[in-house]
Amino acid sequence: MTDTYTLGSHTFSSRLIVGSGKYASLEETRRCTEASGADMITVALRRVDLNAPKGERLLDVIPEGVTILPNTAGCYNVEDAITTAQLGRELLGHALVKLEVIGDERTLFPDVPGTLEAARILLDDGFEVLPYVSDDPVACQRLAEMGCPAVMPLAAPIGSGLGIRNPANLRIILETVEVPVVVDAGVGTASDAAVAMELGATAVLMNTAIAGAKDPEAMARAMALAVEAGRLAYEAGRIPRRLYANASSPLDGLARF
Repeated sequence: MTDTYTLGSHTFSSRLIVGSGKYASLEETRRCTEASGADMITVALRRVDLNAPKGERLLDVIPEGVTILPNTAGCYNVEDAITTAQLGRELLGHALVKLEVIGDERTLFPDVPGTLEAARILLDDGFEVLPYVSDDPVACQRLAEMGCPAVMPLAAPIGSGLGIRNPANLRIILETVEVPVVVDAGVGTASDAAVAMELGATAVLMNTAIAGAKDPEAMARAMALAVEAGRLAYEAGRIPRRLYANASSPLDGLARF
């Protein structure tokens, strides 16, 4: 990919953002991150052992040049999310954060009012907030209006692999917010990622779809190609859908026998 996009004060070239959890080993995390070609990876700070010996920490195996996006996964209230975001800024030295305020333990759906409240507080504190949110156009509009540099609506429940369940809502979000839209959660395979990009998403974020595959490294490569293909198709512009055939070669002027 030759085009770039911006999230806050950071510029990226890969439109595939990967997660760092659920892998069988730290070495597999490293290989899959490299295979994906991603230049940003999310890290759930509440699930990282920062006291582990050097070389045995997740942060030690992230490839050089890949931006670490701290996230507040595992936070079920505003206060915990804010504290975790502050820890990430202190640890990594930048203000970019993926905000998650979870409202339901079983589905991991976001607490939308809590997300709005936490986003407002963090923005006032100088953070560049990338909020994980439901595919609710109004919630995404509110988050963009308050100053979030992007919104991250889910495509389906986290880890479900169901693909894009509500493309109509995603289209509305894409048409009504003026910040980048990153499709987050629910992607199961390469075709899901391609569809998200064909709809016009700025990028796609995924973890389970790669880490849970039979061959995670191969799936990481597949996802990279799918995101690139989807982006190119979106830029190229698809043909209109028709209910009837339209010959590739015109019938007018054919020789008659």
